[in-house]
Formats: sequence, structure tokens, C-alpha cells
Amino acid sequence: MDVLLFAFLVATAVWGVSRLRDLFAATMMLSLFSLLSAGLFMVMDAVDVAFTEASVGAGISTVLLLSTLSLTHRREKRRERRLDPAALVLVFAVGALLLWGSQDMPAYGDPQAPVHTYMVPRFLEQSGEEVGPPNIVTSVLASYRGYDTFGEATVVFTAAVGALLLLTGLRRRGEADSREPGGDEQGVRMRGNVILRVAIRPMIPFILMFALYVQFHGDYGPGGGFQAGVIFAAGVILAALIWGLHRVREVFTPRALELLIAGGILLYGSVGVVAMVRGGNFLDYDTLAHDPVHGQHLGILLVELGVGITVASVMIALFLLFAGRGRRSPSAVESG
Repeated sequence: MDVLLFAFLVATAVWGVSRLRDLFAATMMLSLFSLLSAGLFMVMDAVDVAFTEASVGAGISTVLLLSTLSLTHRREKRRERRLDPAALVLVFAVGALLLWGSQDMPAYGDPQAPVHTYMVPRFLEQSGEEVGPPNIVTSVLASYRGYDTFGEATVVFTAAVGALLLLTGLRRRGEADSREPGGDEQGVRMRGNVILRVAIRPMIPFILMFALYVQFHGDYGPGGGFQAGVIFAAGVILAALIWGLHRVREVFTPRALELLIAGGILLYGSVGVVAMVRGGNFLDYDTLAHDPVHGQHLGILLVELGVGITVASVMIALFLLFAGRGRRSPSAVESG
């Protein structure tokens, strides 16, 4: 099964991505590549990684690529390609260095690897008593290394601020005035697309409901704030592609999205501050309730909710600001 899935991955990458000139078909092949990768992770018993790949790679990435195609053209322009010998030598040199560096890595599945002789037994044997959730991955991400996860969420927040400032600056320079008439709706609404209209539109309520399930069931199964935020954003973006940006903006106003982006990070950090006020360390959830295990459950629930709010708000805000630019008119392209 591993060999078969890997063969499909290679075939999808070589034929579907490098050979196709139809960008819509290439996007679907990229989505298939991510789905095959998720299947390969499942075979390797990496359920949470598979779930993340399915939601991010096959989910939100596909939706964002489709929304990008609505602002551009469907087919790739043909251009002359020349082989650069220097680039080829550089690629082989880097590949050789990576292969050489991998020689020090433990063999795949080696039970004597350091990670299997100390860290894994430690989490398997004691996380149930110290943290509580049956999903050990959630215990590691949100509790044992909660400070690191807080840093990851802060990186997402910082990237969102930078991207929003960049896109807002482009709009202030007058790019929005150069759009074609009706570009806001022509560029994003895709009611004529049979796949979206027939297959996707009835699924949007279930996508949003599933996002909430993933958010609040991450303690007991694969999921958590990152995956739930991506799934929720994908559902909202699909709604914008079908019904238009103005419908989504009626619910998610720019001001509300800005508050939600910052609010998720503040919620995460506030949990750590409250733990310190109650006599513990930063992000030490034991002090949040009368019982340490109950405190761990409450802390994980709150920090995962903060992550989910920030991730979903970032994705939605970037999409609305980017897609709202619409297609540029031919005169604007020539002058730009």
C-alpha cells in the first residue's frame, strides 16, 4: 500500500502539475496530491498529520487556488523554456547534501530511535494522569509544548498583519479604481460552475458544523484549533465563491475580522496570564480549576478556541481583501 500510494503521488506530481496547461485541472490534481499524501500518512498511523494535510492541502489550499483562478485566466500561457545548467547543478548539489545529511537519521520505524526510547513512552504512560485528554497529540501540542504552539499562533497573527498591510497599501495606491466594472462580483461569484453549484453548495452548512465538531472534539480525536479554523474558513470562502463577496461581508465585516484575529491571540495569552495570577507558571493549566486534570481540560479548550478563531479569521480576511480587488482592466495592466 505504501508503494502504491507513493507511485500515485509521483504520477500526480509529474503529470498533473508539470504537464497540464489547464490551471483548473492542475488545481484539482494538486488537491488530489494532498489527498493521497493524507492517505499515506494514515497508513503510517499519523492520523493528526493526515487530518491536517487533508484540511489544509486538499481543503483551504484548493479553495484559495480556485479563488485565484477566478481573478486570472484558466489556461497557462505557453513560453519558451531553456535549461539552465547552473540551476541544474545547484539542484543536484543540494539534493546530494540532503541525502548525505539523512545518513545520520535513524532508520524508518527503528524502535531504538531516541524519540521512541524516551519521549514517546513518557507521553504514553503519563499524559493521561497529568493532562487527561485521550488524544495524546492534543496533550503534547496544547499542554506540554503549549508555549511553542502559542509562538506558532503568534507567527500566523504576524503574517496576517503584514499581508493585510501590504494588500491595504496596494488598494490605497489606487489599484481598486482600475478594476473592471463589476469586478468584485464577476471575479469571485462562480454560480455558473457546475461543481460548486451542485456538489458544494449543499455541503457548506455541514462543513461549518464539522469545523465546530473538530474544534471542540480535538481532546478525544484528531483535530484542534488549526484544523478547525482552516475548515471553517474554507466553508466561508466557498460561500463567497458561490453567493458573492457582499453576502459574506455582511456577516464578517473588516472591523469584526480585525477584532477576531487579535482576540484569538489575546484569549490564548490570557489563559497563561490567568494561570500566573493564580500562582502557577505561564500556561500552567493546573491552577485553572480545583483539580489539575480539570484545569488542563479547561486550559486546552480555551487555547484551542483562541487558535481556531485566529486561524479562521486570518484566512477569511486575506481572502476577502485579495478577492475584492477583482480583475484589473487591460489599461491598468499596461500602465502597471
